[in-house]
Amino acid sequence: MEHSTGNYLKVIVFQLQDEEYALPVEYVSAIERIQPITRVPRAEEFVKGVINLRGVIIPIIDLRLRFGMAETELTEENRIIIVKKNGFEVGLIVDTASDVIDLALDEMEPNPEVVGSEAADYIDGVSKIEDRLLILLNLKKILISNQYTHAVTEEGQKPYEI
Repeated sequence: MEHSTGNYLKVIVFQLQDEEYALPVEYVSAIERIQPITRVPRAEEFVKGVINLRGVIIPIIDLRLRFGMAETELTEENRIIIVKKNGFEVGLIVDTASDVIDLALDEMEPNPEVVGSEAADYIDGVSKIEDRLLILLNLKKILISNQYTHAVTEEGQKPYEI
């Protein structure tokens, strides 16, 4: 969590099902409305396809499916959060994107040990703000799949090949 200004981390807050999640704002390049997605043959189920965003082809991942949640029909409320990490740009479909807030790093709790939860693998920490519980996601882990060999990141893990 070295991505902070002082003792705070600026994050984008979004929702999946009834939970609130957060990503460091430094990785977010845009938040877009849902648009037509072109399906990619033989892609994992959570890879919805690609979009052409201002002349750039961007792979789209449905975070609900990536986390093993039930798929829902896309609506006007859904958003695509365009993120970039280590030169890899991808869109993440979320239910809604709501806030940009500062999380106090000294109030951040480490990743809770959740037995049997696939989504727990993608968590960096949890923060409680008033009556809200925000789950800070680890973007690198969301984008990594050891099944593919497209490129290798600095830690030797392979990013998901679209």
